[in-house]
Parts: sequence; structure tokens; C-alpha cells
Amino acid sequence: MEARPSHIQDEHDPTVQIRVQVIGELQDTVSRNLAIFYKTAYRYVGNPHDAEDAVQDALLSAYKHLDQFKGTAKMTTWLTSIVTNSALTQLRRRVRRPHVSLDEPVAAEQSDCVADRVMDMRPTPERVYIQSELHDHLMRSVMELSPSLRKAIQLCDLGGLKTMEAAEILGVAQGTVKAQVSRGRAKLKQRMCEE
Repeated sequence: MEARPSHIQDEHDPTVQIRVQVIGELQDTVSRNLAIFYKTAYRYVGNPHDAEDAVQDALLSAYKHLDQFKGTAKMTTWLTSIVTNSALTQLRRRVRRPHVSLDEPVAAEQSDCVADRVMDMRPTPERVYIQSELHDHLMRSVMELSPSLRKAIQLCDLGGLKTMEAAEILGVAQGTVKAQVSRGRAKLKQRMCEE
């Protein structure tokens, strides 16, 4: 005769039969009363997604603690109390801040709404890419200018210097710098439009 491992229980064992019977009763009760459990949870949480979560948590908890069901009350009563406790737990987990519609005006006399205030004002990745490409194109075009026009553009437009400062650096009159910047801008505009 073969020896059985101690962790394998015999299906004829009374405790195994009782457990199987209780699991069957749990499954029957859940299948018949799932909508009622959902409505019970919804009554507390007021949100369909939270109600579904509460019922799911409650049923999982009931299955895990099935050995605590003594049979002194009906299975539906026991499960309803677990669903209620689970829904109340969902409520306690919520952040205690009021829900505000994004379309709600910020103040009575203002036309701004909450969505306008929380909107991300940073440039989009597409905009950053376009600006980068435009900058690269502009720099290539600047490098194609004659040295005198390129230096004037680099100092005044790209470097932010005043005409007087650029004239001093280049060793030319202010009028010459103004003329070079003007001709350089015209050539850049023409090249940018051509490509």
C-alpha cells in the first residue's frame, strides 16, 4: 500500500467536503446577487468604477476568509456586510478634495475656466522640433553669407549687440553696420524662402 503525502487531502474527508460545499454556496450566492452587491457599493461610493472595485475587493476578501463564515447568518447577509465594509474602505482611501469640473469658471466675473489655468503652456515636442529645424536652417544660411554681412548679423541679430557696439568691434562706422545688417537680413529672407 502506497503512503499518501500529508499535504494532499482526501476528497472524502469531512472538512474538505464542507469546504467544497461552502465554496459552492458562495458561488451560487454571488451569481444570484451580484447586481445587488454592486448597487449596495454604488450607494456608498457614488461612482460606478469605485463600486466595481469595492465589490471585487469584497468578493476576494470573502473567498480568502471563507473559513470565518460560521453559517449563523445567511451567506447573502455575510457578503453584503463585506461589500459595505469594502465600499466604506474605498471612501476612506479617497483624497478629501472636492471634484471641480474643468469647464467651471474660476470666478463669477471671469471667463477663464479651470482647464485654461491647468493647461500646459510649454511648447509641444512638434513645435520644439520645428523650431530646431528652423534654427539649423537659419544657421546654415547665415554661414553662406559673405564674411562682412555674416559678422554684422552674428553680432547684432544673434549676439544682441547694439549697432554702436558692433561698429566698435568691427572697426567700421555705425551706418556701415546698419547697411550690412539690412543687406544680410534681405539675403537671409531670400534664401529661407527659396528652400
